Amino acid sequence: MLARTERARKTCKTRGITQEQIAADLGASQSQVSRILSGRGFRASRLAEEVCLYVERTEGGVTAESVRANDELVNALTVTWNGSAAHARALSAVIKSLSALGPIPGTGNTP
Repeated sequence: MLARTERARKTCKTRGITQEQIAADLGASQSQVSRILSGRGFRASRLAEEVCLYVERTEGGVTAESVRANDELVNALTVTWNGSAAHARALSAVIKSLSALGPIPGTGNTP
């Protein structure tokens, strides 16, 4: 996770994404985002995951690496997916249906 936050920090710098923008879109404080991106006193948290995902989405979408690194998503799949192709298609349909929720603020991407 610390490596992901370092990549997110570098991406923010090269793409001009501000801590204030991330904080406003995620409902966090700028100081929380700063602490996460700087690695100071870092601990894995839901907000740290959200910050990394936010920045990763600006890079053109979710990567296989970011999916594998998302413990919450992996745990949810482990609990719900029985390993069959039919079940994979059903879960895929559910995930794709989330796009009906609309764009994620500040990213232009859907959930």
